[in-house]
Amino acid sequence: MNAEMIYVFAVLLLAVFLFVTEKLPVDLVALLVMALLLVSRIITPVQGLSGFSNTATITVASMFILSAGLFKTGAVSFLGDFVSRIFKKNFYTAMLLVMILVGVLSAFINNTPVIAIFLPILLGVAKDTQISASKILMPVSFASMFGGVCTLIGTSTNILVSSIAEENGLRAFTMFEFAPLGLIFFVVGTAYMLLVGIKLIPERRGKGDLTETFSLNEYLTEIVLLPGTKSVGQKIKNAPLVKDLDITILEIRRESGIIHQPTADVVLLENDILLVRCNLEEIRAMQEREGVQLKPQVKWGDDSISTDEYSLLEVVIPANSALVGKTLQTSDFRENYGSIVLAIRHRGRLLREKISDTVLSAGDLLLVEIHRERLGQFRRSQEFIITSETEKVEFRRNKVFIAVAIVAGVVASASLGLAPIVVASVIGAVLMILFRCLTLDEAYDAIDWKIIFLLAGVLSLGIALEQSGAAALIASNIVTSVGALGLIALVSAFYLLTSVLTETMSNNATAALLAPIAIATAATLGVSPQPFLVAVTFAASASFMTPVGYQTNTMIYGPGQYRFFDFVKVGTPLNIIFWMLATFLIPVFWEFKP
Repeated sequence: MNAEMIYVFAVLLLAVFLFVTEKLPVDLVALLVMALLLVSRIITPVQGLSGFSNTATITVASMFILSAGLFKTGAVSFLGDFVSRIFKKNFYTAMLLVMILVGVLSAFINNTPVIAIFLPILLGVAKDTQISASKILMPVSFASMFGGVCTLIGTSTNILVSSIAEENGLRAFTMFEFAPLGLIFFVVGTAYMLLVGIKLIPERRGKGDLTETFSLNEYLTEIVLLPGTKSVGQKIKNAPLVKDLDITILEIRRESGIIHQPTADVVLLENDILLVRCNLEEIRAMQEREGVQLKPQVKWGDDSISTDEYSLLEVVIPANSALVGKTLQTSDFRENYGSIVLAIRHRGRLLREKISDTVLSAGDLLLVEIHRERLGQFRRSQEFIITSETEKVEFRRNKVFIAVAIVAGVVASASLGLAPIVVASVIGAVLMILFRCLTLDEAYDAIDWKIIFLLAGVLSLGIALEQSGAAALIASNIVTSVGALGLIALVSAFYLLTSVLTETMSNNATAALLAPIAIATAATLGVSPQPFLVAVTFAASASFMTPVGYQTNTMIYGPGQYRFFDFVKVGTPLNIIFWMLATFLIPVFWEFKP
């Protein structure tokens, strides 16, 4: 190895370490990698920045806009309403139907808005039918991945690998080239979930209201400030009761009226009745305080907290939210959103105390008390997906047929070869805005810029791997160690390696790193790279073993109240089944002949 190779390998190992440990956001890691390669002059500025103009990056950004156009016009929502009626008749029939619907939609549009539409509907169905939502959400998330591997535009990973192949002088994948194997995955995956997978999923989420779901009963209590206590006459921020104990005052009741979500400058008065959130230790400490009297214990529910002015909402933080990586305190959540967070379900754990310093992650579920006047702003925010309500969403239903026609035109143009996919998708995105299916601001907001910067950054690493000879070196070692077992074994190895890496880091990053190596391996052997690239593509889009390997799994992690091991238990057999199918079927559909 020469000095360039050593440097590239060092950058590669650093990138993998940061991707896996999530010590930095994935998009920042990608830009850091780009910067390190530019500083070393292993790649030129033009090469380093070429990821921003890459056809994959432009196509993915355009597909986000097309998906948003369908979402804003309500083209997807009516399907969810139809599904909710089927659940009341037969659970497994409804599950089959919803998995097919989600899969078909995910084959043509980004699956994040698809899951965002179905999430509150399915949670409402679970509550109405007394079925645990845990049994419903995981199969639906998996179905979105089954559908995503059926077409070129089904996932950003498919588009990325196709673009890398084209830049290396190979032919791009066609719109429905993945369909034969993708449909087999779809059928087998759906059958597995209906016959086996659903039975393996524990009933994590209960059937009660939000207060019961977040186990707030024992964390909410009322206390009375008796005359003479030290906190009387003090502002909340200075009151010993608040400063000495980790409590949050949600409401103050006094003769003059009720103060909801009191600010830190509100002065406490004698005989005030405070509704507070605290843990059992704080409750016991309050019982021992002179001048503080606990009111008789009652069973708290949503109706106890919700009023004509305030309501409870359950919201999930998507991957593209600006709140990811911040805390409630640093984001000034209460001031910016006019609401109080009562509890957080964070990485499978329920947090109800000291939550203001919790670093928020994608998939976190928040129980929020909000003033009804701020609901409109909350619904329009890109930082949340509201999972506890399905009504009052304003769609541009008069534009629904236009939106569907635009997406159909994009698919048809790319499929018939009338225009490259990047051209068709850009034109489609522009038409969505011109026909007012969504506004220009909504189009900008619809793009997941983290993915765009991630793609642009990791593509530069792929260029460095190829240009420095590092990809060829890795390929020769793979051929030496596995090649003796045959070409099918090599396809199997690429699928398995991609699958393992995808479970621990970004699927796009994994594909960008392994696609150049797959191409170099094929060149070493003098065979077609298509089977190896397909193995990388499918494995990177079929991540079932962890809640962080794929964005839809992350979205349902909190609302389903899953634990990490739930995905391992259900997803591992499915990963193995798909690995075996890919090993033997990829060489059938994609020949090794150059």
